[in-house]
Amino acid sequence: MALQYRAAVLHAAQTPMSIETVSAKALQPNDVLVRIRAAGLCHTDLEVIEGSLRYPLPIVLGHEAAGVVEQVGSAARGVKVGDHVVLSWNPHCGHCFYCDRDTPILCEQYLGEGPKGVAFDGGARTTLADGRQLQQLMFLGSFGEYCVVSDQQAIAVPKEIPFDRACLIGCGVMTGAGAALNLGAIAHGDTVMVIGCGAVGLAAVQGARLAGAGAIIAVDIDPAKLELAARMGATRGVDASKEDAVAAARRETGGRGADVVIESAGSASAFRVTPEAVRPGGQIIWLGKIDVNKDVSFRWGSLMQEKRIRRVSYGNARPRRDFPLLARAYLDGELMLDELISRHITLDEINEGFAALKRGETIRSAITFD
Repeated sequence: MALQYRAAVLHAAQTPMSIETVSAKALQPNDVLVRIRAAGLCHTDLEVIEGSLRYPLPIVLGHEAAGVVEQVGSAARGVKVGDHVVLSWNPHCGHCFYCDRDTPILCEQYLGEGPKGVAFDGGARTTLADGRQLQQLMFLGSFGEYCVVSDQQAIAVPKEIPFDRACLIGCGVMTGAGAALNLGAIAHGDTVMVIGCGAVGLAAVQGARLAGAGAIIAVDIDPAKLELAARMGATRGVDASKEDAVAAARRETGGRGADVVIESAGSASAFRVTPEAVRPGGQIIWLGKIDVNKDVSFRWGSLMQEKRIRRVSYGNARPRRDFPLLARAYLDGELMLDELISRHITLDEINEGFAALKRGETIRSAITFD
């Protein structure tokens, strides 16, 4: 008999999700059935709801989650029943042109199947009550009581970390902290500017601190977020509604500009600030995003002087390496996760949770399941 469970289903963009009973098909050999215990509400999900990120519908959103393994397929490896896991949204084949070049985020199978809203092997794993195929966001679809994923997406972490904190590692924390730790090439004493202090930006602030940055300039238009950034390691806060971030970067560095600028605000104006605020030869990391069909313009002179720009989606994640390390950093008191959670909500409150995210009232709302 097929497993039936409750999930939030999006039938059309710019409409509320409905809580419905859906069915999971029998596991394929490499599948893992995870009982979801906590899931974070991310801006990427909101983009699908609003229609700026387009996926086939109906779909179960959610890609930042943690839970317990309840069943494994006959050929599943690396995970067992009872493991506490954080879910990764970047499965990869391991042998295509890009995987061979150690860039799994560009895996040909991942990029080819992802926009279809299916499982990594191209098949469907869930159906609506009437039998119609139900899509899943980013090979997960974790806004439900259960989720069927490939074995490489279920990453075991220490059982001591609470599920609501662990789920944040699966997207926002990995993206922000990974940008600083894995890609920023931050040298001891460097000056780092982080533009946008949501969940990803605050994780980047912490990653810069852990990497040994000497000064961390946090930029936002919300004083509360700047205050939180200071608690997490920022040495200087800039309210961009009142102060010029570029001028602040130069004042802090004797006129040079920041060594590394990490953008996590996701706005055209923030993108334009990044090359102005970085020093000659410095590095720019773009984490935020806007509608894929929109243009962003730059002053050409700001792009000169050997500046390096990199657009990053997942902090150069290697989940089996990085997720347990980030979980251990939290347990050791080096990584702050509690403070990223603005609200705990139930699955039935998911639409209001996204409305609050859109209004800028929350950093992360976490859905928790009994």
